[in-house]
Amino acid sequence: LYSVLDAGNFFVIPGSPADVWAVEAYSKSHEKYQLRKENGFLKDEIVVVVVGSSFFYNELSWDYAVAMHDVGPLLIKYARRNSVEGSFKFVFLCGNSTDGYNDALQEVASRLGLLEHSVRHYGFNGDVNGVLLMADIVLYGSSQVEQGFPSLIVRAMTFGIPVITPDFPIIKEYVAEGAQVIFFQKDNPEGLSRAFSLFISNGKLSKFARTVASAGRLHAKNMLALDCVTRYARILENVLNFPSDALLPGPISQLQQVSWEWNLFRKEIDLGTGDILNMDEWGTSTSSRNSSVVDLLEEEFTKNITENENRSADQDTISELDWDVLHDIESSEEYERLEMEQLEERMDGTFASWDDIYRNARKSERFKFEANERDEGELERTGQPVCIYEIYSGSGAWPFLHHGSLYRGLALSSAARRLRSDDVDAVSRLHLLNYTHYRDILCEIGGMFSIANKVDNIHKRPWIGFQSWRAAGRKVSLSISAEKVLEETVQETEGDVMYFWAHLDMDGGFTRNNNDVLTFWSMCDILNGGHCRTAFEDAFRQMYGLPSHVEALPPMPEDGGCWSALHGWVMQTPSFLEFIMFSRMFVDSLDALNANSSKVNSCLLSSSELEKKHCYCRVLELLVNVWAYHSGRKMVYLDPLSGSLQEQHPIERRRGFMWMKYFNFTLLKSMDEDLAEAADDGDYPREKWLWPWTGEVHWKGIYEREREERYRQKMDKKRKMKEKMFDRLTKGYRQKTLGG
Repeated sequence: LYSVLDAGNFFVIPGSPADVWAVEAYSKSHEKYQLRKENGFLKDEIVVVVVGSSFFYNELSWDYAVAMHDVGPLLIKYARRNSVEGSFKFVFLCGNSTDGYNDALQEVASRLGLLEHSVRHYGFNGDVNGVLLMADIVLYGSSQVEQGFPSLIVRAMTFGIPVITPDFPIIKEYVAEGAQVIFFQKDNPEGLSRAFSLFISNGKLSKFARTVASAGRLHAKNMLALDCVTRYARILENVLNFPSDALLPGPISQLQQVSWEWNLFRKEIDLGTGDILNMDEWGTSTSSRNSSVVDLLEEEFTKNITENENRSADQDTISELDWDVLHDIESSEEYERLEMEQLEERMDGTFASWDDIYRNARKSERFKFEANERDEGELERTGQPVCIYEIYSGSGAWPFLHHGSLYRGLALSSAARRLRSDDVDAVSRLHLLNYTHYRDILCEIGGMFSIANKVDNIHKRPWIGFQSWRAAGRKVSLSISAEKVLEETVQETEGDVMYFWAHLDMDGGFTRNNNDVLTFWSMCDILNGGHCRTAFEDAFRQMYGLPSHVEALPPMPEDGGCWSALHGWVMQTPSFLEFIMFSRMFVDSLDALNANSSKVNSCLLSSSELEKKHCYCRVLELLVNVWAYHSGRKMVYLDPLSGSLQEQHPIERRRGFMWMKYFNFTLLKSMDEDLAEAADDGDYPREKWLWPWTGEVHWKGIYEREREERYRQKMDKKRKMKEKMFDRLTKGYRQKTLGG
């Protein structure tokens, strides 16, 4: 461990036969092509395993993000198409297999347009040796310059796998370029592609690759032996003091030992296979088999410590009397603290000069860096008619976010906020987002709920917009020219208009054909596992209390126009609040249906585990289209590149199709007040009622109660003033004696 982390401050003896030992034992009980068959790899496929630094074995770190940047051209070249030159599979060995890293890699693969299953993930909590044995090529993709020779490279070379690695000094010290491994310059994708091409010939491993693998296997077996023996000899040379009549050993420079004494290890390898297989990623055996007096002493010492800890735990059990004593002590300390505060208030104090007060105030302001940044962000947006909130949920989305006066970040998690920015913390504005379950199933619309909650405190502009961080990744975010067109257009716009720039056809890559025309609802079904229409209709029916024989699925036209996606739109702020009013009630109805499902932890919109986590996200992404169409809003598509404007689904063509009666503002407002009254009275329709937690709860009774409370406080203040004046008139006002 020290050889990897800090060889500069410790006397480290590098090198150990443990990795070679483990590989040889593993090879006796496992066969390469049988493992490939069990893991779904074909015999003629070329499997490339990408490994990284041992600093990050237990997490998917920036080290692998850098690796993806370097490996990207390889993935696009070899894993993007079915080629007659061969089939390639890229395996990333990192992190934990249960923490969702495979989903992250698959997301990257889909963005790069790679073939399905061409990229896989295996975690270090699985069979690491098996993954290395299945490989045809091992690529060391780390950007970290380590102090010790990476153990995974040793194991890969021992398995006879050709290795491609950056030209780090520690690696070049032990192996030769072109003989045992192939080097490429760090952070140079073109150099990596050239090195990779040397191992491939006509879609198969080249003869050169097999030669390098064979040489590497022979070299790895005793590669670190000389260095290890030399270091131990140096310790003995500095520790032992020989008597004057002793025959002194030869100097270290004359050591000729260049290999391990494998004949001494052979018996242990044959008998101790189970111990070798239990070696972790640091090359340390995790077996419980003891083989020396040191192990026996350690076991006895650990046993004594455990007994003492158990005995101490029994003695430290807190009784009821102890709690009473602790309470008395705390009460006494609180009393003394209050008494000292009262005494300090009565004591004469020295008043500072105005210069000192001003200096201290300026000093405190300099330390409030974040507050200063937010003030600057507000100043940049002063006078802007519109602000677009970019919604994101993790630090991985930071590179996709925009900067400037037009945009402001909206973080769905407090821990994910960008440093030194004035991003809005959605969790602090809406307590519901503290719960991971609701934050995951609501996704971006949860951030919209937080902005709408007491909107005057955060947004004071006539227009408001939103955009998912995924828009930049899918290349549908606004260009500079389109941003300028949007800012100029909203200043001249009159009436209710919704401008959007990310349309539905770009979200998923689905195409139309002559036999099966994709409509709005069919697209929604595709994006929600085929359950969109049913779930939407049931939620709409429950929201308005419609009987079963009444149609409850709003019709959407097939006029060839575009529909909004990725929450990329701008509208007037009052229209946004009306949309949120509708959305809160719809989400509550959808959640009620999901909660009433017979299956535990089920999702009405999907059956896959990943989609269950984000159950409502895709249907809520399309909800703004239904509301805008049937509420009579003008819908205009803004080309994100050129900035050209084109109206979609003109209002004059909607006549006879719009369900205006269900989207009327007066009806929605009355429904909202009914729900607020029920919440205020505590008359909850079900145990887990979501609606009160998604925003403000207001109705006429609350306003009247607040007005009565203000009036009562005003009258109490007048009464106390009259009593005080009466006391002065009747008893007189007497000034206290000086010094009394």
